[in-house]
Amino acid sequence: MSTTAPVDPTPHPAQQAPAPVPERASARPVWVLAVFAALALLLFGGFGPSGSSSFALSGGGAAIALPDLPLPGRPTGWLVGLLCAAVVVVVELARRAGRPAPRWAVPAFALLWVVGFLVWVVAGQRISLVGLLGGGLVLAVPLVFGALSGVVSERAGVVNIAIEGQLLAGAFLSAVVASATQSAWLGLVAAPLAGVLVGLLLAVFAIRYLVDQIIVGVVLNVLVLGLTNYLFSTVLSADRALNTPPGLGPVAVPLLSDVPVLGPVLFNQSVIVYLMYVAVVVVHVALFRTRWGLRVRAVGEHPRAADTVGIDVNRTRFVNVLIAGALAGLGGAMLTLGASLAFGQNMSAGKGYIALAAMIFGRYSPKGALAAALLFGLATNLQDILSSISTPVPSQFLLMAPYLATVLAVAGLVGRVRAPAADGQPYVKQ
Repeated sequence: MSTTAPVDPTPHPAQQAPAPVPERASARPVWVLAVFAALALLLFGGFGPSGSSSFALSGGGAAIALPDLPLPGRPTGWLVGLLCAAVVVVVELARRAGRPAPRWAVPAFALLWVVGFLVWVVAGQRISLVGLLGGGLVLAVPLVFGALSGVVSERAGVVNIAIEGQLLAGAFLSAVVASATQSAWLGLVAAPLAGVLVGLLLAVFAIRYLVDQIIVGVVLNVLVLGLTNYLFSTVLSADRALNTPPGLGPVAVPLLSDVPVLGPVLFNQSVIVYLMYVAVVVVHVALFRTRWGLRVRAVGEHPRAADTVGIDVNRTRFVNVLIAGALAGLGGAMLTLGASLAFGQNMSAGKGYIALAAMIFGRYSPKGALAAALLFGLATNLQDILSSISTPVPSQFLLMAPYLATVLAVAGLVGRVRAPAADGQPYVKQ
């Protein structure tokens, strides 16, 4: 009688899946940080100013007056360079151990570098830290709304190149409505409606008719630019009463606005700035803490799988594009109502494209987009301030800093920046 040998349930070693290799952190961010650390030692320490740079910590009429903060140029530069080098060592040790770099490493490195850079460029002069931060925040508001618009749209899989047009449309309609009604609040309501109209065109052509999303976005930007320029030169120039909008002045939050340094920066601002705070929190919670956000991210990552579980992919994308348009339009109101300015031709001046860069720099997250937009706003305001004082750096070069930072981020400084897998891909239900 024949017998059957028992079957060993364990697969043959040749048939077993290979053991997963521990993922090691990329060496690319390490050498980039090392280069900037060496540059900090050389530039801020070796060639740092011999005098002290002074920073005013209190603005005019502050409830609590603080003395100026003097920072000795060369010693501060050496300290910043050494601390940056220490961060590089920490990141390299983590890489050698096969672990990702600590989450605090890159933000701490960036903060140290900014401090060293400020001390170096101020070079014995005196500037107001409150004015620098407050002005940078104001300039960043349209960028934050634009970047949030990009996050909401692209998380659902639609590339929103039309942010520039949505900002410009929001600025135009808010100025006209506020001027016609002499109510800044009605102008503030009209701004997101203008963004929604531009978003509607993007959604119809890109989602309904499957036109290339990037081409549609660029065409819409040109369309809005041409339309607003035409209306400005014909309607607004003929009747200046339609282009004298009342502004939304700063509103001080009791107690909080009296906190030294950060109080007047964060809590003595226009209503639109406070709306920006709310928008960042709401978008972050909605995308990452709600069922709606989970469905949106599923549509952006794998629309066919989302469709199989009953999610209407194109409807989700349509709604998100409209929400994105409303956010960008609200950012456009900051250019007119928030700054108490009349509408001017092409007053968005490329801020929609900068917002796209901030979105990428922020790794398609609301918090990251906020940080990146603040970097852009701070650099722009610093350029304006340094143009009035003696500094070793031409102020025009400061405008290059945010773009250089974005290139480095995309190249891997803050880790691999990955867009949603289905971003830009039209979906046809089968």
